[in-house]
Amino acid sequence: MKITAIIPARFASTRFAGKPLADILGKPMVQQVYERTARASLVSEVIVATDDERIAAAVRSFGGQVVMTASTHETGTDRLAEVVSRLDSDIIVNVQGDEPLIEPAMIDEAIKPLTMDGSVQMATLKSRIRTLHDFLSPNVVKVVTDGAGFALYFSRSPLPNFRDKWNDLKDEKFAAGKLLCYKHVGLYVYRRDFLLQYARMTPTPLELAEKLEQLRVLENGFRIRVVETEFDSIGVDTPADLEKVVERLKKS
Repeated sequence: MKITAIIPARFASTRFAGKPLADILGKPMVQQVYERTARASLVSEVIVATDDERIAAAVRSFGGQVVMTASTHETGTDRLAEVVSRLDSDIIVNVQGDEPLIEPAMIDEAIKPLTMDGSVQMATLKSRIRTLHDFLSPNVVKVVTDGAGFALYFSRSPLPNFRDKWNDLKDEKFAAGKLLCYKHVGLYVYRRDFLLQYARMTPTPLELAEKLEQLRVLENGFRIRVVETEFDSIGVDTPADLEKVVERLKKS
């Protein structure tokens, strides 16, 4: 079974232009993500998908594999699909290019459901929410799952809504694990044919309302397996996030 990890990377960003090339302890962020992804034991190859020659040049300079894509793609999934259409891989992993602290084990955790169950078409990760701030933040996507571990819904709003306990929500309750709430970790794994089918689907009402692309899958009646991980990463959306990443790497 051939498993290809693809890292979509674009130079333009509303809050942090050029972040794939942002320096992290002497390496561009895209290299940090690439090297960590390559260490996942189940991944056969790693490809960076970009429409920017500056990013492509940086990837080539450290010996990475890069594929140039069209500049008209509106989503990372569309960029992924263009690359995947040329590949013969069985399973595709979408690794976000702004996750320089992603653990290789996280990638393996997300892949395993597709290797163990032929009916699973798509998988992703969740981790425990540990602070009230994250629970309330629209920038932290929440997910709820059924008893078998399949996604029921993703939202930027607090999820679930503790109707009878709202006034009692405190950081220490999250930290102590008394409130079982989960954030979505934006790592996706697909069977190749399903990814191409997904990319052809028309954007759906809930997807457009929440600005969460994965809701398109649920609204079309498909299931997403969600695996809980103990690892926690930091997505880089702003220069301040980058500083947090650098500090954590220095400590480790």
